[in-house]
Amino acid sequence: MRILVHEYVTGGGLSGRPLPPTLAREGAAMLGALLADLAAVPGLEVVATLDPRSRLRTPPGVAAVRLPPARAAAVLRRLIREADAVWLIAPETDGILARLAARVEAEGRRVLGPGAAAIRRAADKAALRRRLAAAGVAVPPARVLHRAADPYAVAAEIAYPVVVKPWRGAGCGGVGLARDPAEFVRAVSLARAQGAGRVLVQPFLPGAPASVSLIGDGRCAFALAVNAQHIRAGLPFAYDGGTTPLEHPRAAEAVECALAAYRALPGLVGYIGVDLVLTDAGPVVTDVNPRLTTSYLGVRAALGANIAALALEACLGRLPPPPGPPRRRARFTADGVVRCEEAA
Repeated sequence: MRILVHEYVTGGGLSGRPLPPTLAREGAAMLGALLADLAAVPGLEVVATLDPRSRLRTPPGVAAVRLPPARAAAVLRRLIREADAVWLIAPETDGILARLAARVEAEGRRVLGPGAAAIRRAADKAALRRRLAAAGVAVPPARVLHRAADPYAVAAEIAYPVVVKPWRGAGCGGVGLARDPAEFVRAVSLARAQGAGRVLVQPFLPGAPASVSLIGDGRCAFALAVNAQHIRAGLPFAYDGGTTPLEHPRAAEAVECALAAYRALPGLVGYIGVDLVLTDAGPVVTDVNPRLTTSYLGVRAALGANIAALALEACLGRLPPPPGPPRRRARFTADGVVRCEEAA
């Protein structure tokens, strides 16, 4: 099987445009880890796209194709057509991931992950909240602020603190904490700068930020790990990586909550990340990520398993057995530094 791996930031999606340093480091870390795992799977021919400015060294046996700025779209289209399947790593922001998946599907190739329709369901944060709530999954209350709404007029009506986030976004991008009307206006501007127009306003939830990494075949799923998320709440939010596995009295509840969210969203295949806040009242789902997440770096190190091989099997309709419990505790940064200690 010939697999094309396209990581949007460092893989040529921004060819000819500035590379945001933080996103470039995070993207390169996920791409490098994924390529190393795919290179270890027998019978695969792996090709990766790279931005001409990328310094990433691909593992032995992985072919790298740099996307020239003037012909990036055409070269990517050719590579998609030459592949049997395509693994995408891209943000949901401004519909980027969904459009890439739709492009792969239009060429008649398999997406190694959720398809465009499933990505759109997960990426629309307002619709996601309604869908999960209807399925009995705990979600935070929310208010949608439409494109034409005046934040100054709304600011006086809100009980603070609140979190403001883009209607469609990824990670901490465009997310801000507002403690008063002045910060609220700034947070709305920050979210709208992500190209969202509409923004979501939610109460700030005290608790432990966490995520659950899942492998699913579109019908059933299992949890790989519960991860701590190291997030600095502010204006804007900042993501500093995480720790896996998370030792928390509500970790088992987090798994059940994440699986319930998975069942409420048809079409989620491969590696999926569910973001939660572990509050005193229980886990609350804040986002579903229909793609590889940075926690992949820690999960693969903690489990000592080839996570890409597991996800690939699930994408091909064969849900593999779950790997064993974590062998070690892994701390990881957003830009790919992983440190491990043996599990007790």
